[in-house]
Amino acid sequence: MIKKRPDDPTDPGDPGTLDPGDTPERPPRPDLPPPPPPPPLPPEGVTPSITSWTHLEVRSRQADMRVSLSARVFDPLWLMARQWQLGEYQGEDTGMPVLARVRAQTTMLSRIHLGELPANTITQAAAYDPQRMPLEVMVERQRTRPANADDARMLRLSVEAGLHFLLMIDQQPLSRRYRAAFIRRFALQRPDKLVLTQADEETRRFVETMVGRAPDARILAELLRTGGVEQLVTDSTLKIAMADRAEVGQTAIRWLAWYDTLFSEPVQVSDDAWNPARMEYAVTVAGQLSEERFDQRPLTASEFYDGHLDWSSFDLDLEVNLGSEQDNRFEVVTETTVPAPVVFRGAPAARYWEFEDARIEYGLMPVGPTDLAQLLMIEYANSYGNDWFVVPLSLPVGSLTAINSLVVSDSFGVRALLRPIGDPALPAANWSMYQLAHIQRPGNQAPMKPAANLFFLPPALGNSLQSLPVEEVLFLRDEIANLAWAIEQSLESPVEQPVPRTDTTPRVDSAGDPDGAASGDALARYLLSTRVPKHWIPLPTVQLPGSAGTVVTRLRRGAVLQPDGSQQVHQAEGEVLNKDPHLLLFDEEVPREGIHVTRHYQLARWIDGSTWAWMALRKTVGRGEGSSGLRFDSVITQE
Repeated sequence: MIKKRPDDPTDPGDPGTLDPGDTPERPPRPDLPPPPPPPPLPPEGVTPSITSWTHLEVRSRQADMRVSLSARVFDPLWLMARQWQLGEYQGEDTGMPVLARVRAQTTMLSRIHLGELPANTITQAAAYDPQRMPLEVMVERQRTRPANADDARMLRLSVEAGLHFLLMIDQQPLSRRYRAAFIRRFALQRPDKLVLTQADEETRRFVETMVGRAPDARILAELLRTGGVEQLVTDSTLKIAMADRAEVGQTAIRWLAWYDTLFSEPVQVSDDAWNPARMEYAVTVAGQLSEERFDQRPLTASEFYDGHLDWSSFDLDLEVNLGSEQDNRFEVVTETTVPAPVVFRGAPAARYWEFEDARIEYGLMPVGPTDLAQLLMIEYANSYGNDWFVVPLSLPVGSLTAINSLVVSDSFGVRALLRPIGDPALPAANWSMYQLAHIQRPGNQAPMKPAANLFFLPPALGNSLQSLPVEEVLFLRDEIANLAWAIEQSLESPVEQPVPRTDTTPRVDSAGDPDGAASGDALARYLLSTRVPKHWIPLPTVQLPGSAGTVVTRLRRGAVLQPDGSQQVHQAEGEVLNKDPHLLLFDEEVPREGIHVTRHYQLARWIDGSTWAWMALRKTVGRGEGSSGLRFDSVITQE
């Protein structure tokens, strides 16, 4: 008999007993699936094995790590006995590395292509010597000096270069007598009245001071380039004696060589790496690693705008060919060195029970549970930072290197061959550092793969001097007007100084009359459109056909609707927006926070002691969204 609880609601009758025959039948159990077939037996002579292990990891139950890191011992004798029982005092048959021999294949960069390079492109790129010019200078440089006397830019530089020519002829015994003649012949001329009226106060004062008193280097350099020294010394205005012409000509040649090296500038228009559609630089370099025709390593930096090129800026681009197979600049390097243990400030002691430096306290680091990077760094330094060795390899700046082998000899005379990561004989590497990646082009959703066994030592600058921005353009989004705007905030004056570009044009007067005429009545007025400052250049979105039948969205320079119904194009006066007359900016390049593009003068020294000056462009994060005040179909009443 099976007893029931008196309060069982399943039986409203007798709560005492339940007959076993009255027990409800259970539903039949469903049929189980058949078991899987047994695994195939191993072939004869092969014994199957299962490798398993247990990993013990000590974890602290407290947030404060100072207690666990202090490793306090209450019974040292018992601990030493346990170490003896477990065999920790027995020596290990492992040796320390005492000698290492590295064999590597290295080559110098020999080709460079400035600008974007699409996939499946074979071209004969320009030659490049990284030992003579920094890579940033080659990529960033812009047109700087004025082309001729009609170019009203860099008047201060033109005057100072002309005064330097006078200084050079003053140091010559025969040429010094022609100082006044050179001033009269190549004197700085007064600019056009309209240009002078639109100039700032500092430029007007400089022009009034220097007109007719100093030579203009623009005129002198143009004469030397077009007519040569012979035309200069035979100029009837200068009246140079026959016996003095050789000395004057040599002085002019040395001056022109000095003048042409003041700034590093692109030789041709195609040598400009700046992409106006992206507002950033793009460059591809390459070197030949062996005699095989297709064994070149093209590296592409497709998004460079912050002023510093490093190895991480480049990706391996095997879909292009720069024609470096003709450059036999590769060599096999063999170097034998003594490995040295890796040491760094804050590293723990090599032995666990060794007293640590009292100045180091990992437990005091302000690290939270979400600071994964710092937690990983602390764990790496504590657990894995005492078993690394440095094997130096001397490489020239601007080189590409692939390691062939590394042979390590330990203190017992055992030699071990270490193959490089990415060797086909080795399994796939699951951990690596400082590796280049294969380029990922737009539209390719596959993950970026690392480029194994390729080390790039870029010819990059360490530090450089940068001037204040001489030109600033702010790109922002205007959600109210559903437009993007390019605002020229400042421009470079003719005397190389930044001048704010302001516009005093009223958007609408108090009476609502765009022409500013007071009507005298109090009737409401209809206004088609408000005015926008002339240095605000609209960038409406346009849909253009793309590749493979796709549609791309661009920002194109547009016109502004005026209150009288006409269309007015706001002209850009700076270099940034005028680099491409048909400006078509990618829509994604102007995010919600906007972008800020500036132009600077740069100065740096290279490894050979040479000095380089150039003009560079920079792109940084903008200032967020803004409002132009543009409104349509407004009704304005006079107050």
